[in-house]
Amino acid sequence: MTQAKAGDTVRIRYTGTLSDGTQFDSNADGDPLQFTLGSGQIIPGLDAGITGMEVGENAVVSIAFADAYGPHDPGKIQKVPRDRIPAEIDLQTGMTLGARTESGQQLTFTVIEISDTDVTIDANHPLAGKDLTFAVELVEIV
Repeated sequence: MTQAKAGDTVRIRYTGTLSDGTQFDSNADGDPLQFTLGSGQIIPGLDAGITGMEVGENAVVSIAFADAYGPHDPGKIQKVPRDRIPAEIDLQTGMTLGARTESGQQLTFTVIEISDTDVTIDANHPLAGKDLTFAVELVEIV
């Protein structure tokens, strides 16, 4: 059988879990995820784990945080004045906020603390600093 290699467009079903077994994502009951291996469309550790798989094969891929979303960077946590956030937004801890830079780049932040004067936001990816495990089925090489 043919093994998946860099440059192949593949379709997978997966379930992603944290070290404690908490599921953070899955498409097991939905449409397969399609992407090109080696193109940077998915995290490096999963890309590497799928490379070499054959259609119909199942694998468990363990990924250290460095090959997933990287380390959690305390420098990406900051306090912003509450009045810099539009008043119509009903701020809640854990919610995600988006903003655009002057160059048009989309940024995403998680609200981690709210006071009357400040809002503490975290620009790290929610899975930064976490080791991940994916149960993967290679459904198809397109």
